[in-house]
Order: sequence, then structure tokens, then C-alpha cells
Amino acid sequence: MRPEAAAPQLDGLERFASPGKGRGLRARRRFAVGELLLCCPAYAAVLTVSERGSHCDGCFARKEGLSKCGRCKQAFYCNVECQKEDWPMHKLECASMCAFGQNWNPSETVRLTARILAKQKTHPERTQSEKLLTVKEFESHIDKLDNEKRELIQNDIAALHHFYSKHLDYPDNDALVVLFAQVNCNGFTIEDEELSHLGSAIFPDVALMNHSCCPNVIVTYKGTLAEVRAVKEIEPGDEIFSSYIDLLYPTEDRNDRLRDSYFFNCDCRECITKEKDKEKLEICKPNDPPSAETVKDMIKYARNVIEEFRRAKHYKYILCLTLTPLLEICELSLDKMGAVFEDSNVYMLHMMYQAMGVCLYVQDWEGALRYGQKIIRPYSKHYPSYSLNVASMWLKLGRLYMALQNRTAGIKALKRAIAIMEVAHGKDHPYISEIKKELEDH
Repeated sequence: MRPEAAAPQLDGLERFASPGKGRGLRARRRFAVGELLLCCPAYAAVLTVSERGSHCDGCFARKEGLSKCGRCKQAFYCNVECQKEDWPMHKLECASMCAFGQNWNPSETVRLTARILAKQKTHPERTQSEKLLTVKEFESHIDKLDNEKRELIQNDIAALHHFYSKHLDYPDNDALVVLFAQVNCNGFTIEDEELSHLGSAIFPDVALMNHSCCPNVIVTYKGTLAEVRAVKEIEPGDEIFSSYIDLLYPTEDRNDRLRDSYFFNCDCRECITKEKDKEKLEICKPNDPPSAETVKDMIKYARNVIEEFRRAKHYKYILCLTLTPLLEICELSLDKMGAVFEDSNVYMLHMMYQAMGVCLYVQDWEGALRYGQKIIRPYSKHYPSYSLNVASMWLKLGRLYMALQNRTAGIKALKRAIAIMEVAHGKDHPYISEIKKELEDH
């Protein structure tokens, strides 16, 4: 780490040694709520396979009439300029996709890491994405990896060698283990306005920010550009904190996730006081309330169900289930937990959200709306101000109301979404223009 006097700086921001946290980002001037602190182009980005054809593989723009790659027929672009700009990265996959056909299936992490290796070869100098922090400086936490995580990384390395050969120069295995560990700790998931997964990317300067469950900034995306905006007033000298995780859950759950993925415990005010935990874990209050042991057992059950869903999605087992049984699993879990938990309990909300997702997938608009109506108020209470999760839920509700011809409720919900998004995304974001056009069209 350089001496603080020589620390890299950006307009109004500087890298510094954060007490107890290592490197960090600090404000050198005041930032108002909604103000843009930082823009960072992706060092490397990869569009998720399921969005090919609806989004440009190069810039991630969402539009109709995209042109496909003439060789592999699987990558799509806005125009020739986007295709040419992406070719140094796409060529890593193009011939391989043609050769493997339907058997071409590297994970998104493998695809992203391949692009990082290619970028490091073609751009050994510091890039526009690394004004404050370089990729090579990323923390890997290599000494904290357990056997399971090391085995998963070795599987990724094997896939990298299997699917990529022609255009890649590989470092040795130890270096690849470090790189994959760095990607796992520092990668970002790019999502759209409804928080649907679009792809994965590396944004070095954004990765400099430390975590807090009481963040003062939020990260949003404009294509493959990351933008960081204030969601609280920030004064000179304040450290800039984003959130690495979903903030819906109680303190113990959040820190379990932080330890598992990022190898630390959070010491923010919310984690020390746990002041929101009681509301987040609201239990039923009938004449004969459940015992402490019953509540403890139900929390354990809920955590297990959530973990099963998470693992199922990660390993794609969930795709083997038909959607009807999946909805039944959600409903059975809700019935069981509902004997102990209030509907505002975060574990109930989690299962409602899963059920809502299934309803949306099968185009059961009424069913999705019923779940969304139960979710939105507790979401607004449990999440911080200007939460993308709350904005996304208002947006989904607004579109559902419009689809079901309830224009008044639809307009109200969409306007609530816009109010949050104008702070989080900026008033000129294309998503906001699209939503305003939806209002005009209705």
C-alpha cells in the first residue's frame, strides 16, 4: 500500500487505508443524495447465455433486431461497431462454440476469467477501469479457502483448459487458483431494472469500496458501465460503503453470507445493534404464542429451505423440476412457516418472492400480483431507503397492474419505482425513460 499522501485519487474521492478493513475509498468533498460519485467501465464483462438475442453481447444494450455473429450464430450485436469492439473477447469463445456445439457449457465465472486473462495479455498497462485499484491488487483470501472451495476452483480451471485453448496463454495452476479466488471475491453481477441477471463483470475501482449493511452508496449499471451514487449525505472524510449482499435478512444470516463469500464479519452499526432483527423475525401473536424452541426450530427450517433453493439454482437442479411442483414447494413452506411467522417475516417474504417468480414465469399475472402485494410493504420497511429491491418490486407491481387493466394502481406503483430509481440510477438512465414511456403509452 502506498503512503496515504501518495494514494491514488479521483474527482472528490481517494483510496486510503481503512482502519481494520485494509484498503478503502474515502470522500474528499461533500456528496448529496443522488449525486454520482464514480463511473467505472467494465475491465471485463460477459453476457449471460440466456440473454443472448435480447441484449447486445458487447454493450449489453437491450433492443430488438440485433445482428448475430456470422460464425457461431450465438452472439448478437447492436451494429458492426459493437461487434468489432467485442471481437478481441468474443473470439475466445466463437471457434470453441462452433466446435463444441450444444456441449459448450463453461460457467459464467470461467467465461469471465478467460476474458480477464486475455485482457491482461493485450492490455498489460493500467486501464481506465483501474484508476484507484488494479486487478492484480485484488484480495484473493487464498489462505482462507476450504477444501470445497478449492475443489470448485479446480473444476473451473479444468473447464477453462477444456473450452479455451486457441487464444489463451495460461499461467501455472497456482496463479489460476489465485485469479479464480480473486474473481469470486471481487466480481459483480449486472442486473436489469427488475433485478434479472444479465451477466458478470469486473469493475476494479468499484471493488475498492468496503461493505456495510448501512451503505451510503449504491451501484447500478448502464450497460457495461458501473455507476456509484450516494443514497445518504456524504461528508468530506467519510468512508464510502456499498453493500455486498442482500440486506433483507437478519444479522446472523447476513454475516454467515459475508463469511462464506468474503471471509469477514461486518461491524457496522446495524450488525452491532441488531435493531431491525426483531421486526425481520416477526412471529405470530395468537393467544398461545409459540415457544422459543419452536421459533428456533422454524428459523432453522427456513434457513435450510432458502439454502436448498440457492444451491438448486447454483447447480441448475432447479431446472429439472417442473414449475408446478416448485410452486407447491413454496406454498407448503409458506403454510408451515405461517404457523409461527407473520407474513412480514423475512423468511416468509423470501418464499413469497420465489413463488411470485414462478407465477411470472408461467404468466399467472393474478397469482404474481397477490404475492407482490403481500411483499411490498414489508420490503419498504426492512430494506434501506432507495433500495433496488423495493424499486424492482414496485416496478413489477406496476407492470402487473397495467397488464390486468388497473391503470390507476399501475401508475401509482410505477411512479414509486421511478422515485427510487431517479436517485439510484440517475434521472437520465434509459430504464427510467422506458418506464416513463410505459406511463405515456397507458
